[in-house]
Amino acid sequence: MSHGPRSGLAAVSSALLAMSRHLEVRDVLKTIVASARELLDAEYAALGVPDDHGGFAQFVVDGVSEEQWKAIGPLPRQHGILAAMLHEARAERLADVRKDPRFEGWPKAHPDLVDFLGLPIRDGDEIIGALFLANKNCERPEGGCGFTEDDEELLGILAQHAAIALTNARLYERSRELTIAEERSRLAHELHDAVSQKLFSLRLTAQAAARLVDRDPSRAKGELQQVAVLAAEAADELRAAVVELRPAALDEDGLVATLRTQIQVLDRAHHACVTFAGHGVKALPASQEEALLRVAQEALHNALRHSGADHVDVTLDRRGSGAVLRVTDDGSGFDTRAVRHAGRHLGLVSMRDRASGAGGTLTVESVPGKGTVIEMEVPGG
Repeated sequence: MSHGPRSGLAAVSSALLAMSRHLEVRDVLKTIVASARELLDAEYAALGVPDDHGGFAQFVVDGVSEEQWKAIGPLPRQHGILAAMLHEARAERLADVRKDPRFEGWPKAHPDLVDFLGLPIRDGDEIIGALFLANKNCERPEGGCGFTEDDEELLGILAQHAAIALTNARLYERSRELTIAEERSRLAHELHDAVSQKLFSLRLTAQAAARLVDRDPSRAKGELQQVAVLAAEAADELRAAVVELRPAALDEDGLVATLRTQIQVLDRAHHACVTFAGHGVKALPASQEEALLRVAQEALHNALRHSGADHVDVTLDRRGSGAVLRVTDDGSGFDTRAVRHAGRHLGLVSMRDRASGAGGTLTVESVPGKGTVIEMEVPGG
């Protein structure tokens, strides 16, 4: 079976691997279209994912320039030959698509299409998309289509794997949406417990200051100073919540790069010198990476907001198949024997819960006046 410059089993294998490598739906669609066009040596390729309103939720093309695509105009509707792929659930191989009775006039800027091969993408009985190819780069038989039965068979194989890749990508995106929703719900509870209480205290303090302004200005000034402190603490809690809402960088950049970026930002934002070093850490299970990131964020927050440290050092090192995170500061420290007060004030309970939830361990070493070391180890996969 010969299909242009990248023919044979190796080219098919490469295309299928490329499809399975991506998790974002848009990336999967682009890979499917590019792979189909290259393997079957066509001038144009497109893939449409239908919506529930007679149009396409997504429509990806390959072989059309950005300028051409803009000139073509809005996404097509589900009509004519495009609708046939979505409703009749069979392949269409045409010598000249323009002569087909279902062909309807296309936008003026649309490229001229002649021979045509289209195939639905199916997930069981459901048609989740349609794949189109046009203008085979070959000498066409007299009155015949450039696309062959072998091409149709190969496109069928691609369509089957495209269905798997597209379904997996959709499940991944839905999973991420559910995770984000759960995370937002958890944060809402945390914000209610933390920020709401501070805002309530701030309001009472401001009311007290207002009552004292006339009869005791000195005390009123003290109350207003407390208002400023409470407002700053509430702002810190909100910033921490914003950081919690952004774990997506783990998927895109990995744990080491995410930590390095966040620590660089903290180093610029605070008077303390904040450093990071990572050595030989390989990819870890997602739950462990997220737990390490959360613990690092909490420990950094404590060191920078409460300890008065001049230096905070963060290291992430490989240990066996896992990793160990260490956050060290030269701040005020605390008495580790006062577990109830320190744990509540510094979020140690939350950090221990995160560590144990990821199958890891957390240790805390601190002495008043001599700083704090927080270490978390995870076993890896």
